[in-house]
Amino acid sequence: MFFGVSTLQSFHVLISFIGIVTGLIVLYGLIGSQKMSAMTAVFLVTTFVTTITGFFFPITVFTPAIGVGIISTVIMVVCFYARYGQRMAGRWRGVYVISAVISLYLNVFVLVVQLFLKVPALNALAPNGNEPPFAATQGAVLLFFLATGFLAWRRFNPNGPIFFGRVA
Repeated sequence: MFFGVSTLQSFHVLISFIGIVTGLIVLYGLIGSQKMSAMTAVFLVTTFVTTITGFFFPITVFTPAIGVGIISTVIMVVCFYARYGQRMAGRWRGVYVISAVISLYLNVFVLVVQLFLKVPALNALAPNGNEPPFAATQGAVLLFFLATGFLAWRRFNPNGPIFFGRVA
């Protein structure tokens, strides 16, 4: 291991928060059809680093967190390819938007899980992670990302607004 667990954990949490905050800003930009190239790069890199550093924690058995990490890694690779490899051309625009929103959602999903595990007041409401308060919170998060993801998919056009079949 390259880091002690506490140093790794601190780095992982910090980079995760940066990924979530920049991701929410990028999501807002997507809905407003703004590329936000620098902010997007920070979001994608920090989210990818968050996912990868999750695999550096001691692993003894396969857990849901590892499953989320594997899924997130695949989605991130697709997202990077759509954004930078295909430059969001044609259908790759939609692939980029959807994969970016899913990447952000998975990061927030894990944040909610961690909050219910680590914050005593939340843990008291859902000590097993399958009680109604936890399910309701995760349901609200999912609905938020479905709604904003749909708006982003419909509105984001990296080439500017289209008028009468032409890019303005």
